Order: sequence, then C-alpha cells, then structure tokens
Amino acid sequence: MRVTVVLDDEMFARAQMYTGLTKKSAVIRHALQSLIHKEAGRRLAELGGSQPDLEDIPRRRPWDDENSE
Repeated sequence: MRVTVVLDDEMFARAQMYTGLTKKSAVIRHALQSLIHKEAGRRLAELGGSQPDLEDIPRRRPWDDENSE
C-alpha cells in the first residue's frame, strides 16, 4: 500500500537513531509493528481477571516432571 504522510523530521531522525534502520519504509514498518505489539498487550491485559472461575493452567509439561529430579 502506498501512503503519503507528513512526519516530524526530528522525531523520524530519532526513530532512525534508536532503531538503527536507514530506510524510511523500514522505520515506519517497525513503528507500526511496535504499535500493534503494544496495543495487543494492552488489550490482553484488559481481559485479565475476566474469568475468575477458570482453573489454574499448568506451567509445566506433564512429562517434564519426571526429569526434574
């Protein structure tokens, strides 16, 4: 998809410096991926506690218990 946007030069330069990315499209792609990751985490956190009767989820594979000794 092609899009024309107006960006703050200083902000873009800082993003390039922090990420080490030189291509403009790579910086924008990275920014979008970061936003998606952040918002997905926020939405997941909002679901926390929405099922108080849910049984605890085992944190180990059953067969790992045999080898833990």
